[in-house]
Amino acid sequence: MADTHRRLAVRSNVARLLFLLSCSAFLFAGCGQEPGAAVVIEFWAMGREGEVVQELLPAFERRHPDIRVRVQQIPWSAAHEKLLTAYAGGAMPDLFQLGNTWIPEFVALGALEPLNDRAARSANVQTDDYFPGILATNALDGVLYGIPWYVDTRLLFYRSDILARAGYREPPRTWDAWLDAMQRIKALEGTGRYAILLPIDEWELPAILALQLGAGLLRDNDRYGDFQSPAFRRAFAFYLELFRQRLAPAVGATQVANLYQEFANGYFALYLSGPWNIGEFNRRLPPAVQEQWSTAPMPAPAADRFPGVSLAGGASLALHRASRHKEAAWKLIEYLSEPERQAEFYRLTGDLPACKTAWQAAALSEQPPTQAFWLQLQAVQATPQIPEWERIASKIAQYAERVIRGELATDTALAALDRDVDAMLEKRRWLLRRAANEPAEH
Repeated sequence: MADTHRRLAVRSNVARLLFLLSCSAFLFAGCGQEPGAAVVIEFWAMGREGEVVQELLPAFERRHPDIRVRVQQIPWSAAHEKLLTAYAGGAMPDLFQLGNTWIPEFVALGALEPLNDRAARSANVQTDDYFPGILATNALDGVLYGIPWYVDTRLLFYRSDILARAGYREPPRTWDAWLDAMQRIKALEGTGRYAILLPIDEWELPAILALQLGAGLLRDNDRYGDFQSPAFRRAFAFYLELFRQRLAPAVGATQVANLYQEFANGYFALYLSGPWNIGEFNRRLPPAVQEQWSTAPMPAPAADRFPGVSLAGGASLALHRASRHKEAAWKLIEYLSEPERQAEFYRLTGDLPACKTAWQAAALSEQPPTQAFWLQLQAVQATPQIPEWERIASKIAQYAERVIRGELATDTALAALDRDVDAMLEKRRWLLRRAANEPAEH
């Protein structure tokens, strides 16, 4: 009987050993990279770009047969929250698209891989081939965290026929000429029509005008609001004057039923917008108006400062700092940065290329309406590069709207704006004081 138990024990131990060996083999097969197996890059891209970029990937995968790209298309409306949720849950993709104003927030989280060394070694990512103001939005304290994928900015879309009837064969270049042109258009077109459409729930034009006058928007290393400064006050006064003279209707973006129909009907002759509307104007305006609209760089406070500064916008490509496939994902960034790919992406989406050589290849710098964007992109500036900026921007729009509607006086609104922004930046001040071993505020 004892001999039988010994034989059963031996068989049991052998079976256990064989089971453990088979489990180990399974784990090594599942967790390790099989020889010759392709690396799979997880790439999150937003909106239509997430759909269209997939058309460019077969050529990349043929060039790199050891790499496969899995694209997840995310609506812009959900993108910011989804990225933050993925970061908190440890589920970030290897490569992802970021609006360039989001970069400071994700740098603060420690989510982004520094790219200086990779860019310096790259044959395709040439930092001097990007518009300087756009590239600056991708760097904090000299460290590059994103590679511009496409660019945008704001400038004037205008009805050339209405402007000509008002006595302007060319679009205005200075604030004085711009104001004069709008006054003439208003007088020409009469009651119920306006010179320009500026939705009062948008913050961009007050910020643009302030940047043109050298306003910093924030002060003391971005620790406090600076909206009561002389430069911002002057810019804000010019902006408000457009509504006080009824050159612009006091309406929000959703109150204009059909932007393109109203532009075609002459309800307004000027509109501040970005490159996405080039395609929309081409598609939605009637044939009779197609030869009567164009684009122009922003007017400047003085003729010698033309074109006036506008906002540095667009989207960038970034690597997750904890990705296991950084080298493969960087190869995709390099591929999408090639001038040929940039030009192709423009043809597919209408997104303006980030690389200047791609503009030359597609002749975009020489033909309307993109020529004005080429000029404007030489004069763009980033808003303050801090994680709180999106919230601050919404406050600018909120207080501007209340002044336009007569709910607040200018001085009251700007003082309240500074107070609200100072409260938003309290944590930033605390962190900076702690880093510098400064005493607490009283």
